[in-house]
Amino acid sequence: MSPRFNGTGPSGFGPGTGWGRGPCGAGEGWGRGFGGRRFYTRKEESEVLKDEVEDLEQELKAIKERLAELKDR
Repeated sequence: MSPRFNGTGPSGFGPGTGWGRGPCGAGEGWGRGFGGRRFYTRKEESEVLKDEVEDLEQELKAIKERLAELKDR
């Protein structure tokens, strides 16, 4: 859910960028949760996990940038 209810998503990056736990994900855990994963090969699992690391690193960077903005005010 958008914290400001403006449709920009939880981090301000647009809809569909959250964890999939809210109404946009129908609360069905379609986000990064571990419950719905099905891997067929070690290579596929490795690729998915690498992508997830990259996504999480980008999200962490955005959080740190926002914290810096708030600190500068």
